[in-house]
Amino acid sequence: MSDAYLIVLLMVFTAGCVIGRWLYRGVLRFPKHDTLRGQLRSLYHEGDCRSCGSKEAGLQHLPLISWLLAGRCRKCRRKMDSRRPLVELLTGLLLAGLYWVEIPDCSDLIVENSGLWTREGPPGPEAVWDLWSPVIWLHLRYLVHAVMLCGLIVATVIDFELCIIPDGCTVPPMIVAVLFSFAAGQVWIVPLWFQDMSTANAIRRVLPESLRWILFEWDAVSFATVHPHWHGLLVSLAGLLAGAGITWLVRAVGFWTLKQEAMGDGDVVLMALIGSVTGWQPVLVVFMMAIVLGVIPGLVMSWLRRDSHGPVHFPFGPWLSLAALLLLLAWRTIWPNAKPVFDFGMVLFLFGLTGFLGMAVMLRAVYLVKSMSGINELQLDAESDWSSADHLIYYGAERPDEQSGLWPIPQWPGGRSGRGLGYNHEWRNSN
Repeated sequence: MSDAYLIVLLMVFTAGCVIGRWLYRGVLRFPKHDTLRGQLRSLYHEGDCRSCGSKEAGLQHLPLISWLLAGRCRKCRRKMDSRRPLVELLTGLLLAGLYWVEIPDCSDLIVENSGLWTREGPPGPEAVWDLWSPVIWLHLRYLVHAVMLCGLIVATVIDFELCIIPDGCTVPPMIVAVLFSFAAGQVWIVPLWFQDMSTANAIRRVLPESLRWILFEWDAVSFATVHPHWHGLLVSLAGLLAGAGITWLVRAVGFWTLKQEAMGDGDVVLMALIGSVTGWQPVLVVFMMAIVLGVIPGLVMSWLRRDSHGPVHFPFGPWLSLAALLLLLAWRTIWPNAKPVFDFGMVLFLFGLTGFLGMAVMLRAVYLVKSMSGINELQLDAESDWSSADHLIYYGAERPDEQSGLWPIPQWPGGRSGRGLGYNHEWRNSN
């Protein structure tokens, strides 16, 4: 590693820490607003302190250093949130690490040294279009991945704490990815379509004549050479639809079979963001990796909360984000093992649809058997039910109402006089 490349990595880390300062604002403010507009406006129009709401000034804007030196609000002297330096440090490390993987040393920059190039193929942007030099289009692709990574960081922190994913951390990066893919045309990882024709021809021989047309042959690389901008846009849109589609289908099937949401709307938009950046083939790999990564933590959380009543809420967004990050960092290891699956072409969709329907039928059968057996995991125990009488007693004890004979409320005497309660109050509280 040359000294110049080391300096570049240090600069990327510093810039990442500064960006992490703004990401922390999103972590702090996005959950307070329901609309995308309100979330984005909060980045500029709300304070930084969680106690008094005052805005930071001067050296307090510096990442990491301000928390280490002061660590308190300049107005109310409350300690700063410990999540802030963690978000700043995490952003700097991840952006620098991603740069180190995707951008080779500038002293010997060749595309084959990039972490997103594999010998197994299919051909990447370097083989179909030479409008940008390797240095430029590698950095352009890195910028798109960095924007996605920033959104994933905010979504992960919020989802871990509140089990929600606000649109402010997913929709803007997704829009940037789609527009940038069209404008640059050379930021995709794998082309829109590829398949192994030897495998397709072997399968075509055993298919009926009426179904052989689905194993069509189309050269997306040639299309990308002639229409690079439209190819980049189609890659992004196909990934967006594939990521959102598979998550929505799992969510719908989970609700139909188990009568409860398997995933939230935020997970659907999060997968749409990942797909708009990576394309439809990698986003499917991300989804399967996230399931594998989240199985053990999900089982552990269910076991720890086995005595709780009702369904266990398990945030799935962090595992989707982790899977997307691992896909980019370990592309040379993961993609060669995943690529043969996509070589099947349209047959892959037939296999996927069959497996998906089989899973839905199996889950529905399990639910029906449990219902016929009288097993309902969502039903609360009778001993721990919160009855209506308990609710009324609690409400009556906590609601201070002078007209109901409860304790008096400190207020301006003119308020009681306006309601005709002044003499009654003096009589009840006279010495």
